[in-house]
This record gives sequence, C-alpha cells and structure tokens, in this order.
Amino acid sequence: MAPSLRDGPSIARIAALIGDHARAEVLTALMADRALTATELAGIAGVTKQTISAHLAKLLDAGLVAVECQGRHRYFRLAGHDVAQLLEALMGVAFRAGAVRVRSSPREPALRRARICYDHLAGERGVLAYEALLARGVFEKGTPELQLTDTGRGWFAAFGIDTAAAEAQRRALCRPCLDWGERRHHLGGALGAALLQRLFALRWAQRAKDSRVISFTPKGEAAFSALFTAKP
Repeated sequence: MAPSLRDGPSIARIAALIGDHARAEVLTALMADRALTATELAGIAGVTKQTISAHLAKLLDAGLVAVECQGRHRYFRLAGHDVAQLLEALMGVAFRAGAVRVRSSPREPALRRARICYDHLAGERGVLAYEALLARGVFEKGTPELQLTDTGRGWFAAFGIDTAAAEAQRRALCRPCLDWGERRHHLGGALGAALLQRLFALRWAQRAKDSRVISFTPKGEAAFSALFTAKP
C-alpha cells in the first residue's frame, strides 16, 4: 500500500480552535501562567460570559486548557508546556508574516524587552541570557535536546539553582524556545523556569500586574547585564 500523505494526527481541529479570535485572546492571556476566571477571560476576549463559557468548553474538550475549582470559583490555565510552546511558535510566525495588531499595546516595547513565556524568561533579556549560557558551555548542542554539561551544573549551583530538583520534574530539563520578537532562542524547560524564579527571589525583576511584562529594578538590570554580558 502506498504511504498516505495524510498520515499522523490531524491538526485541523486544533488549528480551527486556536484560529477563532476570542479563543486566541484567551490562550494568549493564559501564556502568563496565571490562572484566570471565566469572567476575567470574557473581559479580555471582549465577549459575554455566556459566550466565553462556550469557548472554554471547547478548549477544555480539546485539552488546550485545564480548570481548577476552588470553592465556587473555577480557574483556567493552559493545559501544559507543549501548548505554550505551540502558541509562542505561532506568535513568531505571525510576527514574521506581519500579522500585527492594528493598535499595538503601549506595553509592546516592554514585552519585547522582557516578558514571561508561560513560566520562563523571554524577550531580549531572555535571548541574552540563553546565548551567554551557550557561550559559557553551560549547554551542549548537537542532539535533539539541549544537554546540561558539568560546567552547567556548576554554573547553576553557583547561582543558587538546584539542577537535581529540576531534573526530577516530569518535563524537558532545558530546551531552546524560539522568541517571537527576537527571532532567536531563549531558554525554556525546567531550568528556564528555575532561572526566572531565581531572578524573582533575588528581587532583580518582577512581573507587572495584569501583564506578561517582566520589569527589572535598576539594581537587577545592572546585575543581570553584568552576569550575562561578561566574557566567559
């Protein structure tokens, strides 16, 4: 039997779900790895509560979002890292193709500089960190996934990050994530998430309220630049 060009999973249903404007707005909002209620998502998507309920039911059925109940409240978030990776990749294609919003948000320059990509640092600052770590030999390329080196374990330990705890998680340890603004890679995976949490713990940076923007303090910006621009 001749091989079929239609082998493998069908992407049509998922593409159609994401392609709807209101659902796309919902999924983009959830890229901040912050659980939101249906009422909050209705406001973001610009639809009624009844309409957002129908959209969320479709996204839940497709496994694109997950829901957590606390008392009378239901909180929605992305179903997993693979969904976030898909959305970030779509943003990159949209940006390259010129599919930008008619009215850009005042926060867009800040988003392109530093933002959260589900649970790790993205934007100009994220790309800077990733490329500096590669230059230092923290990761080894040449395999389908990045490999953490012994040098890398030492670097993360010195920065206060437990690589053993990251390796124990049921997810990729470290992977390149294509940045839609820079069109280069930033660091994803468990170590990418741990790195961002360490920046927060050091109070070098913080998340802006109701936004994916990550803002650095003057002290944090100086420390971050010194750490990732110094020669290896």
